[in-house]
Amino acid sequence: MSREIEKVEEISAEQRPFGYEGAAAACTVLDLLTLTRGRRLHELLTGPAQHHRHAAYVGAGRGYALLRLRPLWGARRAHPLLRWLAVDGFGFQWSLARADRMVGERTMPDLLTRAHCAVFDQGLGRLLWYHDSASPDDVAARIGGYPAGRRGDLWSGIGFAATYTGGADADELWWLTEHAGADGFRAHLAQGCAFAVAARLRSGTLPDHTAQAVPILAGAEPEEAASWTDQALLALGHEAHTHEDFRRWQSQSRRSWSHRHRC
Repeated sequence: MSREIEKVEEISAEQRPFGYEGAAAACTVLDLLTLTRGRRLHELLTGPAQHHRHAAYVGAGRGYALLRLRPLWGARRAHPLLRWLAVDGFGFQWSLARADRMVGERTMPDLLTRAHCAVFDQGLGRLLWYHDSASPDDVAARIGGYPAGRRGDLWSGIGFAATYTGGADADELWWLTEHAGADGFRAHLAQGCAFAVAARLRSGTLPDHTAQAVPILAGAEPEEAASWTDQALLALGHEAHTHEDFRRWQSQSRRSWSHRHRC
């Protein structure tokens, strides 16, 4: 694996997390095909990708989706909560390969439990950002076609993608916040943004498009928005590991945004 990792490290710092996302997807596929109980993925997460775990866990989920398997947890030792991002990655890849059904018909895969579908929808939300070419009007119209119970998680995925990957200018980002607010999910957009900037800061590089997006989508400077996720994680304690804990991590981050904007 070392030579392949050297190639990832040659990618520009801004794009390197995407390299580790792909590496994690490859490790997951190889682990599943060779029945090595997540060995390669675990080595990647605890070694070269330790500063890019958000991207790596998303990549792991994409690997499961490529093989049409429900995400499992061969690497839970690396981070008991971030592992749930594999469901997000699964949602992105599954929807990417089945856009007509997932975006057009708004169906859900049978592989996931109902509880896990919320995190799946965050991955689907990230896909919608690319599917609709980062157009705030088109994204909002697309989300409006989904049931209200799914739209908050879709907006969270939009906030993550718009911050982490970019694609919109400042005026478009402001318009995106207007759409999310009108739909009643402004806090979800901000929470997705906060998770994205936290991931970017941990990777050691803050791209210009991320630095531009955070004050607009989260209404705070990057370090403050990232701190909402850190504080929420600390409040959960060392034993947090369940899907419900992951959801509480997100909801507490939304409360930090809400408190910030009430003051």
